[in-house]
Amino acid sequence: MKRQSMAPAGNRPETRPTLAAVAARAGVSASTASLAFSGRGPVSDDTRAKVLAAAAELGYGGPDPLAQSLRRGRSGIIGALIPARIGVSFRDPVLIQTLDGLAEEISAIGAGLLLLPDQDPDSGYVNVTDAPVDAVVLVGCSADALSALDALQRRSIPIVQIEGPVDAGVHTISVDNRGGVRLLAEHLRAFGHTRVALVTLALDRARTAGPLTAEREAGATVTAALDRIAGARDVYPGVGGWVAGASRSDAGREAALALLTVPPAGRPTAILAQSDLLAAGVLAAAEELGLRVPEDLSVVGFDGIRVDGLERSLTTVWQPSQDKGAAAGRAIVEMLAGRSPEPVSFDVRFQPGDTSGPAPA
Repeated sequence: MKRQSMAPAGNRPETRPTLAAVAARAGVSASTASLAFSGRGPVSDDTRAKVLAAAAELGYGGPDPLAQSLRRGRSGIIGALIPARIGVSFRDPVLIQTLDGLAEEISAIGAGLLLLPDQDPDSGYVNVTDAPVDAVVLVGCSADALSALDALQRRSIPIVQIEGPVDAGVHTISVDNRGGVRLLAEHLRAFGHTRVALVTLALDRARTAGPLTAEREAGATVTAALDRIAGARDVYPGVGGWVAGASRSDAGREAALALLTVPPAGRPTAILAQSDLLAAGVLAAAEELGLRVPEDLSVVGFDGIRVDGLERSLTTVWQPSQDKGAAAGRAIVEMLAGRSPEPVSFDVRFQPGDTSGPAPA
């Protein structure tokens, strides 16, 4: 949301009517007016009707939320820093499930969720460092997002990260990304694959697609992507591949076309995609190039989600997306209550499908 400049004095709206003005118009005390307006107090029907009529005459719509939050010392809003623009993020089922789990848990304390895309603090948009929130959850963001950490800590509000750097000094909800990809790589090795390539998630805030190079890795800031690369290299040291610009099927297709449009002798016999959406794009590219899956090319993913339009049973690793969001929400509730939650780490589960098989002879 872009910040708006202040309007000239002559163009500002009239002063907001107050509850005291409503009480005076209705001929009751301010406390009686408050009870009548809320509908929850021991006030007669006649008195309530007089108060509501006075409110309608003055154009009073209810207590000022900002004033209420100032009195409580809390806004009732939890900020969720997400890794990309909202329009892009909402195409990612894993992120949606994570946010769903988070929102469900914080609803127990009547809190709402404010989504804040990870962007440059100097962009002119409302950002995580100055948003009116009681706590912040960093949802799968890059280490670039932690540039705001000092400002957040100065605000003395609870901070929880999901799959962030282990040395960030904040409460962390983690998933065994490295171990999960290691399972997939061992599965491919058992099938005899030696020419394996990766299609990775974006490596940094810039989300630039291109070959996976040592230089790109050295500047990478996305913990989940780096952990998944490490898991593959536990089995295939030095394995390379392609960096996708986003976890989307079209990005996976573009990456796979780059990896597969080469002479057969240099073409990978297996592609390890870092998300199921990317794997769906790899399958689309293989079909476009006339490659049979898994006879000519094995494809594996990560997430264990249902991908719209994908009719194959994808070999993948399932992760508890909604559970990790719920764990972050519970941690926030605990921290707002003055307690110290325990760190949470989730295991993953190998999920065999029909998109992987023996390496071609």
